[in-house]
Amino acid sequence: MRAIKLKKPGGLDKLEIANVDVIEPTAGEIRIRNHASSLNFHDYVVAIGLLPVDDGRIPMSDGAGIVEAVGAGVTEFQPGDRVMSCFFPHWADGRADNLVKMSDVPGDMIDGFASEVVTMSSSAFTRMPDGYSFEQAATLPCAAATAWRALMVEARVKPGDTVLVQGSGGVSVFALQFAKAAGCHVIATSSSQAKLERLGELGADQFINYREVEKWGDKVLEITGGKGADVIVEVGGSGTLPQSVRAVAMGGHISMIGVLTGVQGDVPTAELFQKNAVISGITVGSRANQEDMVRAINATGILPVIDRSFALEDLAEAFRLQESQQHFGKICLTV
Repeated sequence: MRAIKLKKPGGLDKLEIANVDVIEPTAGEIRIRNHASSLNFHDYVVAIGLLPVDDGRIPMSDGAGIVEAVGAGVTEFQPGDRVMSCFFPHWADGRADNLVKMSDVPGDMIDGFASEVVTMSSSAFTRMPDGYSFEQAATLPCAAATAWRALMVEARVKPGDTVLVQGSGGVSVFALQFAKAAGCHVIATSSSQAKLERLGELGADQFINYREVEKWGDKVLEITGGKGADVIVEVGGSGTLPQSVRAVAMGGHISMIGVLTGVQGDVPTAELFQKNAVISGITVGSRANQEDMVRAINATGILPVIDRSFALEDLAEAFRLQESQQHFGKICLTV
């Protein structure tokens, strides 16, 4: 079968197509014919070598395909089932309270889904949403599950809440869609007027161009009549966190997801504790979270926003589009 392998020390020119052996499933495992993957920031930092992995690692954390074979003891799946991956194969449910739950991340700690055939533990998969294509399903395991946990599990949004989303990447677009489905008011930020218009088409209620409004936290307070946003989906990191603290409501919730603007920086701690606000670190979610999300998608009919799809052998080109930040929503890989 064909797969993409990453040679040390990493870099987009180190992604190489290779022929690898098909691995038959042992007890507790399933083998799938993988049809699609999607790009996440985590995959990008692996590919460029910022997150070092073993030489020859097959990248990509997300995948969706058809079960071809099951190992002994597997009763949940059978050949022909349409499944998608879980970011954390060993995190079944509950809190992120030990390292075992967060081990064996595909495309990082173990081989991932830039491959035509994948064999993993059956716990590494759930069923796809009804009617979804493989590409649509492959957008969900990292980005959508992260947005779902940020809003529904940690922040526990309710109808009427004000939610702020940053930018137009995968997590932010899914957060917008889930928040609107839950009856929330959504404020969207972006540096692109064209992207703000597209976010409006998806249901965003109000918009802030952060290139034009540097202190956008004050703008959020103005929009909300001084109250602030009940929930902020924070993907920027150190460069945007001070404005998020400014923008959050008393008793509000900041779901800290990304570090796109840096991994460390100043936090206005006095304002944070005066507001009695909460910052939660979010690294995707559990298998149970993903299954809840699938049920919600089946009930609401939410569809992912896919910017463009690439062939397996064009993975480096797909990462270059991601690197340019010109995309809107998710970038997919057809395997």
